[in-house]
Amino acid sequence: MVLSRMISDTDASVSSTFASRYVRTSLPKFKMAEGSIPKEAAFQIINDELMLDGNPRLNLASFVTTWMEPECDKLIMSSINKNYVDMDEYPVTTELQNRCVNMIAHLFNAPLGEAETAVGVGTVGSSEAIMLAGLAFKRKWQNKMKALGKPWDKPNIVTGANVQVCWEKFARYFEVELKEVKLREGYYVMDPEKAVEMVDENTICVAAILGSTLNGEFEDVKRLNDLLIEKNAKTGWDTPIHVDAASGGFIAPFIYPELEWDFRLPLVKSINVSGHKYGLVYAGIGWVIWRNKDDLPDELIFHINYLGADQPTFTLNFSKGSSQIIAQYYQFIRLGFEGYKSIMENCQENATVLKEGLEKTGRFNIVSKDKGVPLVAFSLKDHSVHNEFEISDILRRFGWIVPAYTMPPDAQHITVLRVVIREDFSRTLADRLVNDIVKVLHELDTMPAKVTAKTELCEEKGIENKTDLSVQRKIADDWKKFVANKKKSNGVC
Repeated sequence: MVLSRMISDTDASVSSTFASRYVRTSLPKFKMAEGSIPKEAAFQIINDELMLDGNPRLNLASFVTTWMEPECDKLIMSSINKNYVDMDEYPVTTELQNRCVNMIAHLFNAPLGEAETAVGVGTVGSSEAIMLAGLAFKRKWQNKMKALGKPWDKPNIVTGANVQVCWEKFARYFEVELKEVKLREGYYVMDPEKAVEMVDENTICVAAILGSTLNGEFEDVKRLNDLLIEKNAKTGWDTPIHVDAASGGFIAPFIYPELEWDFRLPLVKSINVSGHKYGLVYAGIGWVIWRNKDDLPDELIFHINYLGADQPTFTLNFSKGSSQIIAQYYQFIRLGFEGYKSIMENCQENATVLKEGLEKTGRFNIVSKDKGVPLVAFSLKDHSVHNEFEISDILRRFGWIVPAYTMPPDAQHITVLRVVIREDFSRTLADRLVNDIVKVLHELDTMPAKVTAKTELCEEKGIENKTDLSVQRKIADDWKKFVANKKKSNGVC
């Protein structure tokens, strides 16, 4: 076998022990190499670096699906080279998308006639879906204000401070004022009463969240709808609601069928949902559904014909893969209502196991709710010695990726850890996670407190309110000595 030789122009290079069977020199990291290398070497170089990524199955920070059945994996790989936008060339893929849109619309109780087709589109994710829904609300509001002869240059949208960052992106990118209802300790979702108070004539919609990213809680869309109906009747406005059901849209219909949050409420005009979350598909698929055709302005829909036929399109991007759409259809027909219901119930049961295990430690307050997305958000009862960020950091040694974060205003003094329960998170893993958290707590109990170490050192040295570099270095040195002595005592080389 011929060895490829390459000369690197920079010290910033990529190399691999195994790939040295094929390539004797390292590759430049930040510019394209002059020559080619064997496919085996390219694979091994990349594979070696990817080993340092976390295990997706143990990434408890993410809502995104990390496991699908092998049969679906085969379908994904067989269609990975199809560009969805070529609808005339891939008519079956387009038909599968339309079937998915109609299935979701019926799941969300859209008021469709017997032979009526649902209005919706597949997107790359809920972020794109929210952008499209927001644009539809903005354009409808502008058209209304122009017809009334009123100013139409200062639209706003009302949300809770707990919204995902994509709402902030929408507001900034498309010049819409974002009016956020602040949170408070013990209440980490949008307060419907305060939200409606913030609504004015320039409000294009109120965005409610079915499954807050922070603690999984469902916002009270029914209460919001009733309050808005009253305000609209008094003011003559027609302020609508959008439901961001990215996480909860594929949960509530199956295990909380009595909960009214969807198109059963008259002011809900559009709903987005992430197929790649509890829709049980790998990352790259979202959906947005409109109540009816009148809620999606015609001027936002483009018609193209240079790919072989007239194709209506309403997306922010153009090209995208077909695989995730096919995977979504697979899950719908494979699982059916019964299958989704069973999976969501299992996830909730595993969340309960984890919650009860954490409560038994006596060290945590549970911030999440029993009714909502199957996750457990929790915080330390005592922050005087250690904090949630330390727990998150040490858990990584066990392979677990558990995020720690602060709440938005006005609850930013609250810090929580969050574990998302997905289909591939079993009861066995829940028990193991609790055991590992207990080990972390015991380890932290034997360590000096990072939170108070600086204060104690200042008191010892007679220093008041000092934040100079020398004090910080002394604290770091003391911590390193403690860790080194601990390793020696444990017989670790």
